[in-house]
Amino acid sequence: MHKQWSFSVFKRASPFIRFYVRLKSTKARPTVPLGSRILTNPDDVFKHNMWDHVQWTELDQEAARQRAEENSSVRLPLTEQGKFDTDACQYWDQFYEVHQDKFFKDRRWLFLEFPELLPSSGEKRRTNACYSHQVAADSVSGSSQTDGETGLCPHNDLIQHRQRTDTFYFEEAAPDPNQTVTQTSFFPGQHASFRILEVGCGVGNSVFPIVNTIKNTDSFLYCCDFSPRAIRLVKDHPDYDDSVCHAFVHDICVEAASFPFPPQSLDVILAVFVLSSIHPQRMERVVNRLSTYLKHGGVVLFRDYGRYDFSQLRFKNGRCLSDNFYTRGDGTCVYFFTKEDVHDLFSKAGLEEIQNLEDKRLQVNRGKKVVMRRVWMQSKYRKPPPPSPP
Repeated sequence: MHKQWSFSVFKRASPFIRFYVRLKSTKARPTVPLGSRILTNPDDVFKHNMWDHVQWTELDQEAARQRAEENSSVRLPLTEQGKFDTDACQYWDQFYEVHQDKFFKDRRWLFLEFPELLPSSGEKRRTNACYSHQVAADSVSGSSQTDGETGLCPHNDLIQHRQRTDTFYFEEAAPDPNQTVTQTSFFPGQHASFRILEVGCGVGNSVFPIVNTIKNTDSFLYCCDFSPRAIRLVKDHPDYDDSVCHAFVHDICVEAASFPFPPQSLDVILAVFVLSSIHPQRMERVVNRLSTYLKHGGVVLFRDYGRYDFSQLRFKNGRCLSDNFYTRGDGTCVYFFTKEDVHDLFSKAGLEEIQNLEDKRLQVNRGKKVVMRRVWMQSKYRKPPPPSPP
């Protein structure tokens, strides 16, 4: 069976390839989100570059599993593996030195799939502004009340005073909630009522679609990457605007590294094709720490590689580091997730599932007549409200 499903056949279109696609009449999953271009006639496969909601049969799944088992049967020696973790920043810095901002395309699909990147209403912005103030200014006094009749924060006068004087102070909690406050400071974006953080922003392929959308709103974007070269490219971009964006170098795997904003101050954390580059043993600690910076009701928006994606199956023997975790020829690494992986990762951080989808598509190179099965994960997880006092 495996020989019938050879890798070359998998890549090359022919009359004998069977495309298992979801018909428009199928009710198992809606056509949106994740696109609505459905292949109903295999003869039309080369009419578009991408087809959505592609179905795999049990034979397809088993063939992919066997291929992944084969290409991970010979692993790099443990003595050689450590450098891909400890030197990850250097490998990605070299990647951006070679490719600059030419490798990835801007993610203009962001707001279609992740409308949570914008506040839904002015009322939400007012509520978030009050809550941000409570977290930032009232952590010492313990006061976090609003006027029951008007719904307005009783500390609005203090907020307005600090806005006029361009100063806003916050108490940054230590990683251990039982420890004392460690520092007091002002932070960029303190006046915004809606705050977004993109981790692993690279050269800004998500940053600039967001920046160009949130201008003239009460929103602010933070973006970080552990590659200094990538952040320099972001700041040198003609659309970079520090009035709505703050880019900074940061390694999210280093627990001692501080963020330029207080805990519980973010409405959205965006993680697009970044957690897959982290060693699987580090992921849980990273997500746990990131979740402490979300407001209650804030969301994590996640998109990354799925198990048995075309890019996993094309790896050759000797590139595997651990189960479903590989290193590319340039030294960068990639992990391939399942829905269970994603759910465990975020639920252990105390987040509630909103969406957890496996996005299976057919990507087509019409010029070369090549067809590739792509698998991505797309998920949304929310930080629940704090427990009610007894």
